[in-house]
Amino acid sequence: MDKERIKLLNIYVDNINMKEAVDEVEKLANSSKYNYVVTPNVAHVVFLEEDKEFKEVYDNADLILTDGMPLIWISKYFKCPIKEKVSGSDLFPLICERAAINGHKIFILGAAEGVAKTAADKLCEKYKNLNVVGTYSPPYGFEEDKKEVKKVIDIVNEAEPHILFVGLGAPKQEKFIYKYRDELKVPVSLGIGAAIDFQAGNIKRAPRWMQSSGLEGFYRFFKEPKRMFKRVFIDDFKIFPLVFKYKNQRM
Repeated sequence: MDKERIKLLNIYVDNINMKEAVDEVEKLANSSKYNYVVTPNVAHVVFLEEDKEFKEVYDNADLILTDGMPLIWISKYFKCPIKEKVSGSDLFPLICERAAINGHKIFILGAAEGVAKTAADKLCEKYKNLNVVGTYSPPYGFEEDKKEVKKVIDIVNEAEPHILFVGLGAPKQEKFIYKYRDELKVPVSLGIGAAIDFQAGNIKRAPRWMQSSGLEGFYRFFKEPKRMFKRVFIDDFKIFPLVFKYKNQRM
C-alpha cells in the first residue's frame, strides 16, 4: 500500500485506517532500519507550534497516525478528510495481536513500577503466542541521567525486540525514541502514552461513545481533575487559533 501523506495544520499525517496502520507497523517490524511511529492528538499539535525539537521528531517520523476525533473533524473542515482515528491506545493491543501471529517480539517500556509487567501479563493471556521479551519502568527523570539512559538502552538491546512500545507521556516518549533510535536498534518503536495503564487496568478508559464523540479528554479530566485541568481547558483550547491561522494560510 502506498500511503497518502497529507498536510494538516502544522504537521503531515498518513491518511490510513486502523487495519492499514497495523499492516504498516508489521512492515516496519520486518525492516532492517530503525523506524518510529507517532500518534498526534490536539495536545501534540499545540506543542509542535513552539517546540522545535518535537517538530524535528515529527518531520522525520516513518508513520504518522491521527489520534483524536478533533483532528478528524479539523481534516474535514479543511476538506482533506482523514479516513479514521488511529489512537495509540487502540493500536497497541491490535499490534500485539498481529505480533502473536507473526512471531514478532515486543518490549514494553514505561508507566509506573510494575504496570508494564501487569499489562504484558494481561496481553499474553489474551494473545496466547505473544512473546513479550521484556518490560521496564524507568524512574522519573531518567532521561536526564546518562547512566539510567544507558541502562534502559542495554536492557532493550539485550532483549532484541522487533517492536518497542514506549509510554512516558508526550513529548518525552517521542523525543526519547528519536534521540536514541540508533542505539536502541529496534525495527519499529511507538510512543503510546497511557495505553500501558489502560491495558494493565490501572486507569479506566472512557466509554466507546465518549471516545467516538471526541470526549475522551473530558472523561480523563473528571477522573483526574487536578492533573488534567490545564491540559483539557487551557492547552487543548489553543487549537482554535491554530485552525484559523492555518486556514488563512490556505486561502
